[in-house]
Amino acid sequence: MIAYLDNAATTKASENVYNKMSSVFLTDFGNPSSMHKLGMDAEMYIKESKDVISKILKCEASEIVFTSGGTESNNMALIGSALANNRKGKHIITTKMEHASVYNPLLFLESLGYEISFAPVDKEGHVIIDSLRDLVRDDTILVSVMFVNNEIGSVNDIAAVSKAIKAKNPNVIFHVDAIQAFGKMNVVPKNFGIDLMSVSGHKILGPKGSGFLYIKKGIKVKPIIHGGGQEKGMRSGTENVPAIAGLGTAAKDAYDDLDANREHMYELKERLIRGLLEIDGLQVHTFGKSGEEIADLREKILKTAPHVVSCGFEGLSRSEVLLHALEEKGVYVSSGSACSSNHPDISGTLTAIGTENRYLNSTLRFSFAATTTAEEIDYALECLKELLPVLRKYTKH
Repeated sequence: MIAYLDNAATTKASENVYNKMSSVFLTDFGNPSSMHKLGMDAEMYIKESKDVISKILKCEASEIVFTSGGTESNNMALIGSALANNRKGKHIITTKMEHASVYNPLLFLESLGYEISFAPVDKEGHVIIDSLRDLVRDDTILVSVMFVNNEIGSVNDIAAVSKAIKAKNPNVIFHVDAIQAFGKMNVVPKNFGIDLMSVSGHKILGPKGSGFLYIKKGIKVKPIIHGGGQEKGMRSGTENVPAIAGLGTAAKDAYDDLDANREHMYELKERLIRGLLEIDGLQVHTFGKSGEEIADLREKILKTAPHVVSCGFEGLSRSEVLLHALEEKGVYVSSGSACSSNHPDISGTLTAIGTENRYLNSTLRFSFAATTTAEEIDYALECLKELLPVLRKYTKH
């Protein structure tokens, strides 16, 4: 049996997405900048996807800029807005548990003379809003806070964050990495006070290499890719029409069935956590340790994202040992975010929430999609119960 539980890294494209993209690749393959019919047909796919996404976000289609994915969207938002607004100041605030595609662009800006401040988070992975507000100054131009943490699934109170920072400095631009939130919850920017918002397509059964940046009308962002002036000059380069069409299809499908999909994933999450807590010697991050009775578990789960569970296993020297043992049995998980796996240092997220040392190097992330089944969860738990005693026996202490 195969149990694919690494959907926060990437999802499998849906059949609807595959069919839509195949049509564009093989039939409507024109360059959307061309003046002939094939070009205009290709351009229609871009317009249709913008219309779909703008309706979901309740914004104008002109506020959507298509990108190659979440990393580019975050880079465009952070670097582009910082460069466009540097006369107002060079102070930027973020948190201690952001994705690498936020953290590293900010390090780049720091090398250009910008000052970066980091707001702390609580033990459940929420930014401490009072501490964040205290960091805001007259020369603060940008605040970046993720909506859903990609490693542990905590959900920030984005509306409260926006209200707090803008009460202190109304001119601050508020960027939100919504890559793990879009498609899992309603993320209407105007309802949350969001100025810039990054989204990726391959987290919602869409294609890799697709994404967009929401830019609120009136927010100044300098383009970081220059060329032929596509996307109204914000993102030059021939548009990836198949990916854009696939992204629009995936977004529509995700929000057409949002409530049912969320409930399904929450049921899977509860099933997995309850099963994990029956296994000796582990910590389900932000939930509890094995053997603990958690009377309000369902209530706690509903306050988190529906699709991510992070668990540390005692008695293992490295998470990759268990990861590869599970892989041999057809269970696919991750040892953190897929991007951070390229840099196997201690997780900034786990460190920020105060995770005990014995779990820092032995944490796995399980993540679901609407297509994940209860059978996959049960099989993963069965494999864990079989493998852990053996691996612990041979781990050197």
